[in-house]
Amino acid sequence: MSDRQPPMRFDDQFLAELKACLPPSVVIGRTVKLKRRGAEFVGLSPFSQETTPSFTVNDEKGFFHCFSSGKHGDVIAFLQETERLSFPEAVRRLAADAGMALPVVGVRAERLAQRAAELGAWLERAAAWYESELKGPGGGGARAYLARRGLPEDQWARFRLGYAPASSGGVKGHLAGLGARIEDLVEAGLLVAPSSGGPAYDRFRDRIIFPIRDGGGRVISFGGRALEPNGRAKYLNGPETRLFSKGKVLYGLAEARELLLRRRRAGDDDAALVLVEGYLDVIACQRAEVAAVAPMGTALTEAQMEALWRLHPEPVLSFDADAAGRRAVGRAIDQALPLLRPDRTFRFVGLAAGKDPDELYRTQGPGALRDQLAEPRPFAEVLFAQERDREPLDTPEHWAGLRQRLRVAAERIADIDVALAYRADLDARLATLEARAGGGEGAACPSGFAAALAIAAVRHPDWARPYPGTLERSGFGDDRLAPIAEALIHWRETGMDPARRLSEGDGPLAVAAAEAAAATVAAPFLDLRMERGRARNLWRVGYEALVEVTEAEGPRA
Repeated sequence: MSDRQPPMRFDDQFLAELKACLPPSVVIGRTVKLKRRGAEFVGLSPFSQETTPSFTVNDEKGFFHCFSSGKHGDVIAFLQETERLSFPEAVRRLAADAGMALPVVGVRAERLAQRAAELGAWLERAAAWYESELKGPGGGGARAYLARRGLPEDQWARFRLGYAPASSGGVKGHLAGLGARIEDLVEAGLLVAPSSGGPAYDRFRDRIIFPIRDGGGRVISFGGRALEPNGRAKYLNGPETRLFSKGKVLYGLAEARELLLRRRRAGDDDAALVLVEGYLDVIACQRAEVAAVAPMGTALTEAQMEALWRLHPEPVLSFDADAAGRRAVGRAIDQALPLLRPDRTFRFVGLAAGKDPDELYRTQGPGALRDQLAEPRPFAEVLFAQERDREPLDTPEHWAGLRQRLRVAAERIADIDVALAYRADLDARLATLEARAGGGEGAACPSGFAAALAIAAVRHPDWARPYPGTLERSGFGDDRLAPIAEALIHWRETGMDPARRLSEGDGPLAVAAAEAAAATVAAPFLDLRMERGRARNLWRVGYEALVEVTEAEGPRA
């Protein structure tokens, strides 16, 4: 334990709640590749060298066991063993993953925790009162609204929906009658204290109420949807408080975690986590058995991205198809790029006909919603499309601008291996786009990155050996590089050096054109200083991306 960390004691209840939030397969699966086998998961031991899996993980029992080393324990023990953490350090790591507050130490910390608990208690009582008001005599309009939105009464309790009456002192009078001080209710965000010095009044009035919970399931604020069509704000969130920070919280997070755990325990290891835009979109997804969360009406922040990645390595972002949604996609890409790693990225999905999840659920049912959310697009594809569509590619300058934007985007990725892989992928997509431009104004002839792939394959024919089918079908995605693809196919069949075959007929012209085009791009796998294995891997990523994009778009006209 670091000398800077205070000593800390964890009671059994806290540890039990922590481990209940984080099944061993999720935590251990970040470092050990696990496969389900019956009620357990199996993988290669992280503690010894082996070729036959002897490492097991059991979520129901909450432990791992390694038959090769004899090591056994829970997720805390796993972190202690694999990352050499002390017990308190391992607990802190897991608590951050689960979004749980650590037990406090020191007199001041205890006072702050006590204060937070007091405010949280009033928020919990307010949530219960809002729920009762929804079912009471004054909640008729709210009930009718929920019915129109396809939310029957049997769903209200599941999502703790409520109603705030139109009066300015409803929740204020109720909680004051239970002993609450007005200043406490203002601090909790339930009341507004006018700057003029008048009496405090209810923040939420004539609104459907959506409780906002933290990662541990505790109510920390509320969101309200106006029932009055001409209301001041369609949606209103509580203010920043000691319990609630809009940039750190995701609506529906606790429920999404529970749903993911339930799906994984049922054997669905590929269950998705989706970020949508609104409260009702979250509810629609979760009713369709899709784990979903939403930001608090703000741009997705780094803290919220980290919270998503703690639950899932590849969350799906689903924004509306309107201009605001497109801007949200752009902001998410810009924010996430530097943070991408081999074990964490995002995918994107847009629903058909511009519908949001709530509308799709109501009009076509949960099956249609699940089906459309199950077809997300990779981060690199959406990034490329965004940069491609910034301006028409009708001049050499615009083509050069696209190439520059793609290069800068890849360079922003902090993880060097992911950055190199993105550079190869984006260059492959650009090469295909150039090839499909038919050598028109501004397009390289042949396409630069495809030419670089071809030249590297001539220098290292063994790199192309695993791709006989794709070489025959697609070559290098450009008809002008066909002689090089044919030389590699001939080498595979006869053993004749492809460079020798390319010295005959049209080969020299094809090679000269390819070398000239390759010189216009930065292809790291052509760098003789790069270690051979790494260069080969980068070439493989680039070639597979080129073929994927080429074949997905169909043959050239």
